[in-house]
Amino acid sequence: MSNLTDMEIFARVVTAGSMSAAGREMSLSPAVVSKRIRRLEDRLGTRLLQRTTRQIALTEAGQGFYDRVLAILASVEEAETFVTRGSAQARGTLKVSAPTSFGRLHVAPHLGRFLEANPDLSLNLDLSDDFVDIVGDGYDLAIRIAELSDSSLVARRLAPVHRVLCAAPAYLARQGEPTSLQDLIDNHVRIAAAAQDPWRLVGPHGPEIVRVSAPLRTNSSEVVREAVIAGVGIALRSTWDIGPELREGKLRIVLPAFRASKEVGLHAVYPSRRFLPAKVRVFIDFLAQLYGPAPYWDAGLEQWLSETPHSATAAE
Repeated sequence: MSNLTDMEIFARVVTAGSMSAAGREMSLSPAVVSKRIRRLEDRLGTRLLQRTTRQIALTEAGQGFYDRVLAILASVEEAETFVTRGSAQARGTLKVSAPTSFGRLHVAPHLGRFLEANPDLSLNLDLSDDFVDIVGDGYDLAIRIAELSDSSLVARRLAPVHRVLCAAPAYLARQGEPTSLQDLIDNHVRIAAAAQDPWRLVGPHGPEIVRVSAPLRTNSSEVVREAVIAGVGIALRSTWDIGPELREGKLRIVLPAFRASKEVGLHAVYPSRRFLPAKVRVFIDFLAQLYGPAPYWDAGLEQWLSETPHSATAAE
């Protein structure tokens, strides 16, 4: 076996979490995997992995080597794809992280079409609302809904994200519709997950901050979604999350002159590499075509979304 194959085995052991699991994925015995790791360590003159009976862990040198090996393997894959681009399809395993609700609603339903178009590719989709360590946890890319900060990662914008104040008709029939921001603050139930308190809005008079005060406390955005549909109160929600409910009349937009002031977008985020692996490129292209600057979940809301609040600050 070549030194490159030894690096491939090493990377697979780290990703899989054990030598036996890596061996199963590569159709190698654990003894062969262990022998190749030892050969690599002997050649480098340093220990890369700390081994116990139950798990493995990267040494400091192993972590730095692993990060660089991933870039090397990606470049090799890209070089091979470049040569055979005319006939080859993306292949291998693609590991993706996505937010829980968005992944369930807007990624999972479309995976059949993507996998059918890429039969040599398998997909490992993890749903989590945490910002995963893309490089450290071995992800090829992550789908993130955020205002991204500068980092060594590369981000491609997939779609805008619009957030609106909304309530169920039953709540509005019971409490009345707020007529002003002060009315919202003084007389209405405002519900949000802990991480979304306070609301930062923009309206006719510029930026506004509204604290959430409600009988319901939760760390789950999905709980807030179900509560607002059930008529508990008023919430600030993304249209990708409640588009069908708005179109069907289960929810109504309130105080349409106010929107979330923080510019948030839907992004595909991946490690900074000179050569983007074909499997990552085809998935990002698929998502960009699927969503785009006018995503399907905003269908029927275009007229309202095209109206900008009476403020110098634009918001999505």
